[in-house]
Amino acid sequence: MEKGEKGMKYRITGLIWTILLSVLIFAGCTSAETNQESQEHVTQNTNQATQASAVVETQHENIQDNHQVTATSQVQATTQQNNDVRGELQVHFIDVGQGASQLLIGSSGKTILIDAGNNIQEEEIVAYLRKNGIQKIDILVGTHPDADHIGGLDAVIDNFEIGKIYMPKVQSNTKTFEDVLLAIQRKGLKVSTAKAGVTLDWEPDAKVQMIAPVREYNDDNDMSAVLKLTFGEISFLFTGDAESKSEHDMINSKVDLKSDVLLVAHHGSKSSTTEAFLDAVQPSYGVIQVGENNYGHPAPEILERLNKRGVKVYRNDLHGDIVFVTDGKNIKASHTKDGKEEATAASRTQEETREKQGTQATQAKETTETVVYKNCTEVRQAGKAPLYRGDPGYSRKLDRDGDGVACE
Repeated sequence: MEKGEKGMKYRITGLIWTILLSVLIFAGCTSAETNQESQEHVTQNTNQATQASAVVETQHENIQDNHQVTATSQVQATTQQNNDVRGELQVHFIDVGQGASQLLIGSSGKTILIDAGNNIQEEEIVAYLRKNGIQKIDILVGTHPDADHIGGLDAVIDNFEIGKIYMPKVQSNTKTFEDVLLAIQRKGLKVSTAKAGVTLDWEPDAKVQMIAPVREYNDDNDMSAVLKLTFGEISFLFTGDAESKSEHDMINSKVDLKSDVLLVAHHGSKSSTTEAFLDAVQPSYGVIQVGENNYGHPAPEILERLNKRGVKVYRNDLHGDIVFVTDGKNIKASHTKDGKEEATAASRTQEETREKQGTQATQAKETTETVVYKNCTEVRQAGKAPLYRGDPGYSRKLDRDGDGVACE
């Protein structure tokens, strides 16, 4: 290579390196500026995000506060709704002999009829409803297909306007069950399924919820529709013929079973009303729908179980038609035998009831063997009247009507 060519080559190489270095330096400066701008931008964004976050948190807190206020309002509204009863509610345990039938009349006059006794009592059921001014049954419930519960339903359907009908998903091949289905068909009605979780659309100041059957059972009795009625602070539990399996499942379902008045299931059969179920319900009153029978209803052990808990028991065979009336806070019971109102058998506030139960529970722990009362005067002087079967000093000679309550 000539000397001139080499010089030219060195100049070109130097020029290339100069350009490359300039590019790198410029790029480096640009990158540094960009980084600085980015950092400033990030800082700015961070500040904005922090401010936005604060706003969001403030809004969230406000939303939470609003939700809390709304939730509180809903609770207050619910409480207000539950306590805002408009008048009185009646529950009739109609005397249908060895059968069952309950009539519910709400504060505005809407009605629910649960079961209607045997076929042979259907005229009595129709007459009873008419006597009480009933023209429409807004909700009709057949708890299960046994004849002593649904026998009179066809006559009720034929003689009254019917709103909705609920029955559990269980079939029967009896003529009684067929008659009910034919009556439903004649009126062009549809049957809704009675099962746990169904809430009935009835009076706005009362809640009626089905809590059984919880599942399907082979036994028709355990398929019984069980309803809980809540009116203000007072509640009723209607149990059909539900037996121990259904009771066990109701307890396990965690539904609130506590009720002031319990329809003692299956006419007081020993296959129902377990200790655990009574512990869950904690009733003040028990009603046994029972008549002359060969089944041993009500079972002595069930009466004993109720009496030990201080449950005041009413029975259709002893007291006739039994009616509870409540204003949502207080409750009173009366009973009518052979067309005559015999007595207002109970009228007490909730506090009085709980106080009474507490006193009876204390009494039940006392020794029973050495306590003997000659008459009811001595019982009252001892401050122990009335005495329930199982209580200290209880004696059949002091229990004139044999209902398990002495000196009442």
